[in-house]
Amino acid sequence: MITIQKASEKDLDLILEFIKKLADYENLSSSVVATKELLKESLFIQQKAYVLIAYYDLKPVGFALYFNNFSTFLGKCGIYLEDLFVDVEYRNKGIGKALIKELAKIANQNDYERIDWVCLKDNYPSLEVYKKIGAKTKDEWLLHRLEKSDINNLLNNK
Repeated sequence: MITIQKASEKDLDLILEFIKKLADYENLSSSVVATKELLKESLFIQQKAYVLIAYYDLKPVGFALYFNNFSTFLGKCGIYLEDLFVDVEYRNKGIGKALIKELAKIANQNDYERIDWVCLKDNYPSLEVYKKIGAKTKDEWLLHRLEKSDINNLLNNK
């Protein structure tokens, strides 16, 4: 049985554990600098993002971290799904779909226009799930990023 619940402050250890598992899965473990304290501040004090926890037979097995974005063309908010992760041994049980479906309910309840996310090009299992639920790949758009050092360089090189 799959249940989805909004995370609370008591879930900080679990959230950080899922973040580390996701990073390990994506071979990015060395990139994780998040701490319980940072997550507490961002998620539960400032409420900059939100987390859903997926349970399978009452065992926590996955999470989705998301925040609101805004479409200037639509004039409305949407959801940006930053990360979705399901423990390897619980994949192919509908848990990822259940997490996205919960996001769809949140979007619907709030009159949001869309849910956006990115996926690594070689993450074929996830790409298949997204295709099955009707998600469309927007390959005409290229992701761009300024990281902290780039931001500092930009600000310091007037």
